[in-house]
Amino acid sequence: MATSDGSQPPSRLTRQPTIVVDEFLDSQVVPSSLASIAPILRAANEIEAERPRVAYLCRLHAFEKAHRMDPHSNGRGVRQFKTALFQRLERDDEETKKKRIKRDDAQEIQDFYQIYYDKYVKDLEKAPGDRAQLAKAYQTAGVLFEVLLVVNKNIGVDKEIMSTGKEVEQKKEIFVPYNILPLDSAGASQEIMQLDEIKAAMEALRNIRGLPFQQSNDQPDHNTGEQDVLDWLKETFGFQKGNVANQREHLILLLANVQVALVPAPNPLDKLDDRAINKVMHRLFKNYKVWCQFLDRPPSLKLPTVVSDVQQRKILYMALYLLIWGEAANLRFMPECLCYIYHYMAQEVTLVLSGTISTVTGESIRLLYDSGFLTKVVIPIYEIIRKEAESNKNGTAPHSSWRNYDDLNEYFWSAKCFQLEWPMKRAGDFFKPRVEKGLSRSSKDKRVRHLNKTGFVEIRSFWHLYRSFDRMWIFLILSLQAMIVIAWSESESPPATFDDVFKRVLSIFITAAGLHFLQAVLDIIFNIKAYHSLNFLFIMRLLLKMLVALSWIIILSVCYVNTRKKPTTWTIGKWFSSNGKSPSLYAMAVMIYLVPNMLGAAFFMFPNLRRWAENSDRRAIRLFLWWSQPRLYVGRGMHERYLTLIKYTLFWILLLASKLIFSYYVEIKPLVEPTKNIMAYKNIQWKWHEFFPHAKKNIGAVVSLWAPVILVYFMDSQIWYAVYSTLSGGVTGAFMRLGEVDPDSQKMQATKFAQVWNEIISSFREEDLISDKERDLMLVPYATNSYVSAVQWPPFLLASKAPMAVQMAAEFNARDSEKIDAELWRKIQPDEYMRSAVEECYESMKKVLDRIIQGEAEKKIIFDGLFSVVDKHIQEGSLLANFRMTALPTLCEQFVDLIKRLVKEDSAEHDRVILLLQDMFEVVTHDMMTDEARRTLESSCGPLARTQSKDRQLFATIEPTAAVLFPPPKDEAWSEQLKRLLLLLTVKEAAMDVPTNLEARRRIAFFTNSLFMDMPPAPLVRNMLSFSVLTPYYDEDVIFTKSQLYEENEDGISILFYLQKIYPDEWNNFLERVDCDSENTVRETKEEELRSWASYRGQTLSRTVRGMMYYRRALELQAFLDMAKDIVLKRGYKVTNTRKKELDDERKAISTRNEVANPPEPDQERKALLAKTEDDEERRALLAKMKAVADLKFSYVATCQIYGVHQLQNNQRATDIKYLMQSYPSLRVAYIDEVEERDEAGKLKKAYYSVLVKVVDKESQEIYRIKLPGPVKIGEGKPENQNHAIIFTRGEALQTIDMNQDNYLEETVKMRNLLEEFNADHGVRRPSILGVREHIFTGSVSSLAWFMSNQEMSFVTIGQRVLADPLKVRFHYGHPDVFDRLFHITRGGISKASKVINLSEDIFAGFNSTLRRGNVTHHEYIQVGKGRDVGLNQISLFEAKVANGNGEQTLSRDIYRLGHRFDFFRMMSCYVTTIGFYFNTMLVVLTVYVFLYGRLYMALSGLEKSLLNQAKLKKDLSLQAALASQSLVQLGLLMALPMVMEIGLERGFRTALSDLIVMQLQLASVFFTFSLGTKTHFYGRTILHGGAKYRPTGRGFVVRHEKFAENYRLYSRSHFTKGFEIAILLIVYNVYGIAHSHAIPYLLITFSMWFLVGTWLFAPFLFNPSGFEWQKIVEDWEDWNKWIYSKGRIGVPANKSWESWWEVEQEHLKYTGVRGRILEILLSMRFFIYQYGLVYHLHITHHHKSLSIYGLSWLVIVAVLGIVKTISAGRQRFKKDLQLMFRLLKGLLFIGFVAIIILLFRFANLTVGDLFVSILAFMPTGWGLLQIAQASRPLVEKIRMWDSVRALSRTYEFIMGMLLFTPVSILAWFPFVSEFQTRLLFNQAFSRGLQISRILAGKKRKVRED
Repeated sequence: MATSDGSQPPSRLTRQPTIVVDEFLDSQVVPSSLASIAPILRAANEIEAERPRVAYLCRLHAFEKAHRMDPHSNGRGVRQFKTALFQRLERDDEETKKKRIKRDDAQEIQDFYQIYYDKYVKDLEKAPGDRAQLAKAYQTAGVLFEVLLVVNKNIGVDKEIMSTGKEVEQKKEIFVPYNILPLDSAGASQEIMQLDEIKAAMEALRNIRGLPFQQSNDQPDHNTGEQDVLDWLKETFGFQKGNVANQREHLILLLANVQVALVPAPNPLDKLDDRAINKVMHRLFKNYKVWCQFLDRPPSLKLPTVVSDVQQRKILYMALYLLIWGEAANLRFMPECLCYIYHYMAQEVTLVLSGTISTVTGESIRLLYDSGFLTKVVIPIYEIIRKEAESNKNGTAPHSSWRNYDDLNEYFWSAKCFQLEWPMKRAGDFFKPRVEKGLSRSSKDKRVRHLNKTGFVEIRSFWHLYRSFDRMWIFLILSLQAMIVIAWSESESPPATFDDVFKRVLSIFITAAGLHFLQAVLDIIFNIKAYHSLNFLFIMRLLLKMLVALSWIIILSVCYVNTRKKPTTWTIGKWFSSNGKSPSLYAMAVMIYLVPNMLGAAFFMFPNLRRWAENSDRRAIRLFLWWSQPRLYVGRGMHERYLTLIKYTLFWILLLASKLIFSYYVEIKPLVEPTKNIMAYKNIQWKWHEFFPHAKKNIGAVVSLWAPVILVYFMDSQIWYAVYSTLSGGVTGAFMRLGEVDPDSQKMQATKFAQVWNEIISSFREEDLISDKERDLMLVPYATNSYVSAVQWPPFLLASKAPMAVQMAAEFNARDSEKIDAELWRKIQPDEYMRSAVEECYESMKKVLDRIIQGEAEKKIIFDGLFSVVDKHIQEGSLLANFRMTALPTLCEQFVDLIKRLVKEDSAEHDRVILLLQDMFEVVTHDMMTDEARRTLESSCGPLARTQSKDRQLFATIEPTAAVLFPPPKDEAWSEQLKRLLLLLTVKEAAMDVPTNLEARRRIAFFTNSLFMDMPPAPLVRNMLSFSVLTPYYDEDVIFTKSQLYEENEDGISILFYLQKIYPDEWNNFLERVDCDSENTVRETKEEELRSWASYRGQTLSRTVRGMMYYRRALELQAFLDMAKDIVLKRGYKVTNTRKKELDDERKAISTRNEVANPPEPDQERKALLAKTEDDEERRALLAKMKAVADLKFSYVATCQIYGVHQLQNNQRATDIKYLMQSYPSLRVAYIDEVEERDEAGKLKKAYYSVLVKVVDKESQEIYRIKLPGPVKIGEGKPENQNHAIIFTRGEALQTIDMNQDNYLEETVKMRNLLEEFNADHGVRRPSILGVREHIFTGSVSSLAWFMSNQEMSFVTIGQRVLADPLKVRFHYGHPDVFDRLFHITRGGISKASKVINLSEDIFAGFNSTLRRGNVTHHEYIQVGKGRDVGLNQISLFEAKVANGNGEQTLSRDIYRLGHRFDFFRMMSCYVTTIGFYFNTMLVVLTVYVFLYGRLYMALSGLEKSLLNQAKLKKDLSLQAALASQSLVQLGLLMALPMVMEIGLERGFRTALSDLIVMQLQLASVFFTFSLGTKTHFYGRTILHGGAKYRPTGRGFVVRHEKFAENYRLYSRSHFTKGFEIAILLIVYNVYGIAHSHAIPYLLITFSMWFLVGTWLFAPFLFNPSGFEWQKIVEDWEDWNKWIYSKGRIGVPANKSWESWWEVEQEHLKYTGVRGRILEILLSMRFFIYQYGLVYHLHITHHHKSLSIYGLSWLVIVAVLGIVKTISAGRQRFKKDLQLMFRLLKGLLFIGFVAIIILLFRFANLTVGDLFVSILAFMPTGWGLLQIAQASRPLVEKIRMWDSVRALSRTYEFIMGMLLFTPVSILAWFPFVSEFQTRLLFNQAFSRGLQISRILAGKKRKVRED
């Protein structure tokens, strides 16, 4: 299509590939600069089959037009396109001439034009209704007319043709493409345009009275024939045509939806109510009014004094804002910038409409927007955004060196922004570019800006954790100090008195003052780069804070020392009163110091007061709050109401109390006594050179003892949070009735619910979750049958009940013959399902016979006689006394035979049906009825013999009316009832396990359970809130291609094979649905269905689209239930949704029956047919209205960013996306179109457009095209993609859906209820985000996927349940949350997009919403499916990305503001549920390091031995408790707590316990421990050095084996090196430590550490498919050797060469600052401890402790480095010409090395043990030197040692690889290991399949070899 061509991002603009000619002529791939010729080519393709010569002429015209547009072929792809088109023309010229009908081309084109006009245009005009076909006909006719004029330019054209051509040209412009509302004049008859609310909104917009249009503007742009207010705004401000059309529809739908939902309803509905306007205006301008109030400016929303003009002015204001927003592009991330723009433009509207006279010209003011709004307003601001983004250097520059979106937006939080004036002055600070390095000071450019940031500076430092959550750290530190003081005092002898302890504890206030001073210093340091943007009061506050804190340190210290000098016999009273009358000096100082805290406590206790104060703009209140927190636009008034406050306060009081009690009695108190003994001990026998041998108190030992305990003390809040959140979430979930189902089905409206239930079951069948038989067993009657009094349960509940009842009746023998009926009924009645089955079968039998028996005599006998007798005896309880039940099974069999024949509807069976009825009659009257019953029957209808004669047999008469009507008239309800009855009578086996598919059972269970959970009542569909769904898509799979399905991996496993084994039942159901018996048949005949089946089981866009389009299906169903009349409702939704074809089939059936039956009463059937025809028209009208209401309420936009690129490249993804739009007509696709346009100078330049398209009649059709100021992606990709498309969404709510998500029909029916939560009471503030739970549908793929599924399930359920209530800190996590759309589009959108800092873009939407006084809730009665990564490498990449994101969050202003603006307890909640989780995870690993390095210090120095000899350090219970605490986190046991609770709530605690045991058997602890390393590594590295980036995981099926080298590359730095380091620490501690000299104590205290080592080193191989197969091991070894020795030349990727990978691994050091390099060097120096400690333990040292020993050990290092350098230099010098010399050199070095070792053995007492110790000593030192060299790379390169560093690094990498590879290869020798691994990773079915596939693969290889 012309409008979608050439959409390529700059990074993809490469040389066009060679394209086949025919492919290149597709109108979808026309070069962007030639877009206008696409309709011509489209028309040529359309008519080619009918008139080839005319198609040739069209292409020729297209070629000539293209050549005129670009004669030099300068545009991208133009030369190739013109060449291909010319080649096609040359090829077709002669061939098409032969097929020409007329004499020449002129006559040919004229003839065909006339034919086309008559055949298509006229005929379609006469039969209106198919708007799409008519529009297409006009477009094609217009192209033909254009070509006709060119071909006939020399001979002229007939007047008649000219007349029709002009008519076509005029009407062609009327049929403009539309999105939802056909606003052109041709669309007025559409059903949606007939809705009263739409009419009301359109009428209001078309009120243009008094608007000063220009005289030259006579026609509007939108072809409706009427102008509206948006036309005037377009004319006045130069908005784009596409933007105006888009926002016109947006505003109409917005007003219409609000109008129709008003209570009470407007009267009349087709007049726009002021309440609707005011409601929309309030929500649209709330942020703008708050902004004006914040900056002390009056809003520019002045209303006229004339009442009749008020509504028009309000609509003008709303339209103006939406037009600004719609064209703002990247500026939409800056809501206050938009407020600024709107503020001045609204003033201009007022000036123009008020007729203000210019003092300069003396005329009415005229606005100068000739260049357009985009050029004049948007582009200048966009350019500064882009320049700042370029300063980011693709995420490598420090955040402090450039302004991100937030910095630029926050410029407008200050009244300083008004200095820019209007139009905005380019000389303002806002537009000043950053200073580039190297800029000359003498530069004349005075517009440079010396400091970049605005209000906040993101600096890489862990101090952000303290700065953001200072209150928490102060509380924890002060509590720790107080507990240590108390424990220390209690251990004194004699114990200190309470008064003395209290005095000591009061010293915490001095510590508090010091911590506040630290906070003040950090504030100053972190704001240095923003001081230019800070106002004077803020800077003064920072300085005063520091000075006051410093003053308090001095004052409190002096007062405390002074008071402590008083006599120690004082009591607490005397402590506070030095003379008994007045307080002591220190007490007075403390009370004054605590005054701010007391005020804060008062504000906390009275949240309404604080909320009022923070929102107040009174100067007195501002001054009062100035000290506690600076005035900020966001973060005000976030406090909750009392009940919520009490709940989360109680939660944290209990948690903190538990934590502190545990910490005191288990961690701190037991350490005090050993600490005192250590500090008192003096006779230390040092084993190394101690630099401070006479240091007092043995401070090193004390630090080693306390450090891990203190780290655990700061970390274990996370443990206690896991415990209490599990308990709280469990209690809340129990009250929510999770897992319960209310059996009282009578509460539902059975008729309506049946329609919904059956649609759900039908969707299960469409998804192949159930078979045809299961579907029939689960359906209930579509219509309520009045003749059935019993509840009509689904047949699977009634299966076997009717046959069992028949058998019971036939075999029943009662003791008391008088009560025989009662006894039988007592056996049947307790089983409710059996009772229902019996009653329904009996009543259905009556209905069936009534339908087919038409004879009067037969009716009298059967119904007035026989059934009356039966009913009478049933009522009297004497049925079994008068009927012999032994023949009942025979009667049942005959009736079943009758039902089967009715189902088949074969008219040839007419006679057989009569015989069956006669047989049934005889069985009843002869075999079952007693004589008494028979006499009763004959008394009512006469002797039975009279009913039959020679000429008249019962049921066989045909005159005057056939006694039996067979087949009877067909309708859907009748067919369904027959099938149901047949199932009830024939299914004899129990069907309680229906459905057998576990996913279907889970979905049904959740759906039925959710119906009884608390949810708001659903309004009518027409009155519900409208909403949109938005799905960002880039380049992922849309639908699996055939090659993807069948492509086999190394084991011969294809995706299709994999899916067949994982979902065997669904595969069989699929084969049944497509009526195929094998895969080969499907492959040959149903390829598209096969591709779709597989795609719906992967993480593809097609799966997401199908799921989201269930919303529309549900809305249409619910609209039917709302609008259908009772009689239509009883027929059922399925009947209403039929088409005209069914009516035609019925006409034919009636005609056939009339011929067979010699038309009995034909007039009656004709009348019936006429009635059904009228009924069909009514159904059509209802169907149209249902679709109109669905369009009004729901829209779906997939923002496929590079869809245009895919089209240009003929990519299969573009074809598949088009197929989705064709399958779902209401699906819209938005994309970025990059085109080449000529500027005023005639030069080609790139232009970018946001484009919205749909598919009509299999052709893409452009709806809107809005020009952008430049490339969209200047920040993070996903939010930028969402932002460009959000303008095409509609409604009051917006659901964000990622493309790895799914939805279910049964869940979409609850969307109305969910949207009503926006109007429900959820606290002080209206909800701004509705949280929705997820179901992870990838849990069945592998054991890893199951672990992730359970972990994610607990987070999205119990985890978020607690976050929302009681903690009130739930944010947005990329889940299917529903946004208040108007709230967020006026406050920056649904995500943030600044590069790197907003890597986790989704959660910042939650931060932003909360800070802007939003409210995030969570609801569990509705769920959406989501796919997760299923392989270890995929999972690790995902967790790395999340850890990176959390590292960036730590630095962000959002976390800082939340930490300061929340009250204390919500701040604690925010910490432990966001970045605190990752920091505490890092502390878990750090605890291991600190413990082991502390023990290493004590063991190697001799401290441990000296202290143990004195029995000073034998009790280490507190240390064991600390290590046990970290083990809980390490092993993932804390993750298991919420899992167990949630599974227990939903499926029972027995199941939960079973799942937990199975998970542990499948090595879940290994997985969680491994994940610990991923989180720690990437979180820490991000904060220290940066390097956060998006890491694509592929979202595919993990059925492949990962190479050893690939695993090494991925985990080397995050796991392997750290694992080896901890292993060396443990070995050294085991060898030289004596605290745990016995094996069992050593293992007890180090078990979790060894487990950590084993997991970090070998988990990647354990969870790697086929990781222990010998053939794979051999291939991995070859690949490893090839990789490790490959050179890293330019362009060689990291996966091909170790050198390239090694360079990539150091990238973070290239961009880190000096501080980062220094810190990296300091951390690397820990590796020198090994050498320093171990060299003194060598026998060769003879126990000397001189420092020279350590100095001599460095000679070994120098020698080794010298050897490495020599070899490196020799390789460079001799590698080409003197290979022999180089080998001799290496030989001499080796001989020399061996000689030195021998000499040392002989003369220096060197031992073999010394060699091993030396390895342990020098290997870490070498690694440390490598790390230091990498951090100091510029210096190392200057001294030309970099090659040696690289060579040494390669050696280390090879050694580590060998240490990893050796045990893996040894295990691979044993076949059972590989078998065990396969069974561990995959389910049993796939394991069997895998073995089969290997055999097949082996056979294939063997065949090829033969």
